[in-house]
Amino acid sequence: MKRRSFLRSSAGWLAAGAALAQPRQPNVVIILADDLGFSDVGFHKSEIQTPNLDALARQSSEIERFYSFPVCSPTRSALMTGRSPMRLGLGYTVIRPWSDYGLPVQEHTIAESFRNAGYETAMAGKWHLGHGARKFFPSARGFDHSYGHFNGAIDYFTHVRDGGLDWHRNGKTVEEEGYSTELIGAEAARRIRQRNRAKPLFLYVPFNAPHSPLQAPPALIDKYAAIKDEKRRTFAAMVDAMDTQVGRILKALDEEKIASNTIVFFFSDNGGPTNLGATNRPLRGAKGSTFEGGTRVPALIRWPGKVAAGKMVPQVMTVMDLFPTLAAAAGVKPGNTLPFDGKNMWPVISGSAKPFAREDLFFSVEGGGLYMAVHSGPWKLVQHEQKGATQSMLFRIQEDLEEKNDVSTQHPDVVKALAAKIAAWRKVAPDHSERHSGAARSGWKPPSRYADGVSR
Repeated sequence: MKRRSFLRSSAGWLAAGAALAQPRQPNVVIILADDLGFSDVGFHKSEIQTPNLDALARQSSEIERFYSFPVCSPTRSALMTGRSPMRLGLGYTVIRPWSDYGLPVQEHTIAESFRNAGYETAMAGKWHLGHGARKFFPSARGFDHSYGHFNGAIDYFTHVRDGGLDWHRNGKTVEEEGYSTELIGAEAARRIRQRNRAKPLFLYVPFNAPHSPLQAPPALIDKYAAIKDEKRRTFAAMVDAMDTQVGRILKALDEEKIASNTIVFFFSDNGGPTNLGATNRPLRGAKGSTFEGGTRVPALIRWPGKVAAGKMVPQVMTVMDLFPTLAAAAGVKPGNTLPFDGKNMWPVISGSAKPFAREDLFFSVEGGGLYMAVHSGPWKLVQHEQKGATQSMLFRIQEDLEEKNDVSTQHPDVVKALAAKIAAWRKVAPDHSERHSGAARSGWKPPSRYADGVSR
């Protein structure tokens, strides 16, 4: 009897020890699509098959009005820092292959805060926040593990951009065969399975899909043969491929039995490029503009038992809010000394607080002219500067999300006041801000391998 009692007690101690060894803080997985249109998912009634994202939507709360910035690098900078891209020198355009610019080193990142809180940190996918010096690499910005590519618009099969190989692991070039979307998904699932089980995991998965170039496995393109438009057909295949990899990541969480203690946040870095097969209906505009179709994107958050499933959260939220929100949800103290521009939305998402009116929110992008916008109370002003002329469009955005009714002529005083706010906001940009240029700088030659092409 004493021996059985001792064995039972030992088993209890071992079980208790195992329980104590498990991280109590939630894992965090951020999945970022690249150029996904607002209506390019099944849960927004797309003809593109996205069963894994649809299942995630049923298990998640959807943020009704979630805003990214109109192009890639600005959104990623806001995600990493919780601050406006305009402050970061990235308010107008993306980081090009020939640029020496990167996310300023004085900025504290979400990965750094989570790592300082005891998390293992990893990313797999597209960085697009600097590659001209190693101080801009993910490994210098808080990530224990990094994999993928630095630039946008790489070839999905060769992983080449402008003649240089852009594929790395932990900042060192690797040569691998495979479709990049599948490689990124496989790496993300591998990191989940090979994680340090004594620590919670912070995993960032920025897919390059469905960003151009329009490339997909032939079998997937054939799957959408009923779509007559060639660009749309290939774009659909690319979204389908990404959805499969989202499923792979979610399956890894399930098989590791950590899904119940993992926050999953999915969104797109900007609206879809309608000239390349994306759709943003019923929203006006596309990627590269400050109309809703350029900035309002699908967004889902899942945390079983903590976030209501199948709920729509009627709150205006931006990518700048993710850092303070996820830190609050996970019980992580942000380590930033420069102030956030984003807000902690966890009380609203979790249901402990009601939605609230936002402060003024500003958006900008350069290319095809200069687009600016401000959301201010019930109003949204969109400005488009082109060839020395400025067109101003005013919308009652809360009741006109499709931006069909320009009321600028009826409210010139509002237009003037909001234009002044935009002008004041633009002054926070540093003098060295990146500006749009579609051509490489004079004398630039691509490195044969981007990760190995810098010594600093």
